[in-house]
Amino acid sequence: MTIGSHLGEFHGLPAFTFPNADAEASRATSLPSPESVAWRVAVDSYESDEAWEDAFARFLKAVDTTQVRALIVGAWSDVYDSAPDAVIEALVAARDRLPALRGLFLADIVMEECEISWIVQGDISPLLDAFPDLEEFGVRGGNQLVFPPVRHERLRTLTVETGGMPAVAVRGIAGSDLPALVHLDLWLGTSEYGGDADVADLEPFLAGTRLPALTHLALRNSEIQDDICAALAAAPVVARLDVLDVSMGVLTDDGATALLTGQPLTHLKKLDLHHNYLSTALRTRLLETLEPAGVEVYADQDDAESDEEEDGTVWRFVAVGE
Repeated sequence: MTIGSHLGEFHGLPAFTFPNADAEASRATSLPSPESVAWRVAVDSYESDEAWEDAFARFLKAVDTTQVRALIVGAWSDVYDSAPDAVIEALVAARDRLPALRGLFLADIVMEECEISWIVQGDISPLLDAFPDLEEFGVRGGNQLVFPPVRHERLRTLTVETGGMPAVAVRGIAGSDLPALVHLDLWLGTSEYGGDADVADLEPFLAGTRLPALTHLALRNSEIQDDICAALAAAPVVARLDVLDVSMGVLTDDGATALLTGQPLTHLKKLDLHHNYLSTALRTRLLETLEPAGVEVYADQDDAESDEEEDGTVWRFVAVGE
C-alpha cells in the first residue's frame, strides 16, 4: 500500500487546495469562506516554478486568514532533497495572522510527488511553539525527522506518518508533556527506512503516565508489531483506552495471542488490526472473544503480502514503507 490520495478532510473540515498562480489568475469563482475548509497550500515537488513560501504569501493576501481554522502544507520544492525549513519559517512568521488556527498538517504528499520514505523533514518543534492553541497536528515523512521533547497545553491529536521513524524522534514524542492529548497515532515503519525504535522507546506511552488524557493509541505500521502487542498485553495505559490500533504492521499469531491472553480488552470500543498476517483460526478467536462484548474488531488482511525464498525464509511487509 502506498499513499495515493491527498487528504480529503482534516480537522473535521473538507480539504480545499489553494489555486496555483496560473489557475488563480483565471479563476472565475470565488474562494470558499475562510473558516469552512482546511486550506491546502502546495507547489510542484519537482522543478516548481514557484517556491512554497511564495504560494503561501499569495494565500495570506487572498484569504482572510484571521478566520482560517485548518491548514494543510502540501509539497514544497524538491521535497526529496530539501527539508521544509523555509516552509516552517514562513508559517512561524505568519503566526499572528492565523489566530484561529487549530489544525496543521505538514507534508500532505502522495507517492507521485514523493515516496513517504524520501520526504526530507527536519525539526518541527518550532510549529508547536509558535501555535500554542493548536488542537491537531500531523506530519508525514520520517527522513531526518527531528521531534525534540515539547510542552503543548492544548494539543489533542498528534499524528506522525512515516515509513521509518527514527528512534530519537520517538523518544522525543515520548518525552513530551502533552496534558490534553487524547489521540496519538504513530507509524513506526521499518529499519530499512530508518525506523530503528524498539519497545523500550515506547515505554512512556505504555506506562500511561506522560499522557493523562489519552484514550486513542495507535502504534502501527511496524515491523516489530508482535513485540509491541506483547508489551501492550500488560501495559497500564490499555485499561483507559477506548481505541487501540496495532494495524498496518507485521502482526502474526504470536502478537495477537499475546493480546488475547493478556489483560482484558473488552472495555475497548475499537481494536484495529487490519493489514495483518493472522491465521484464520486466530482471527476467528479474536472476533468470537471481543465482538460479543461490544468491541468493534477490524482484522481484515487487506493487501498484506509475504514472500518466501527457496530456503524457506518468509518476508512480511508493513503497509506503508517506501
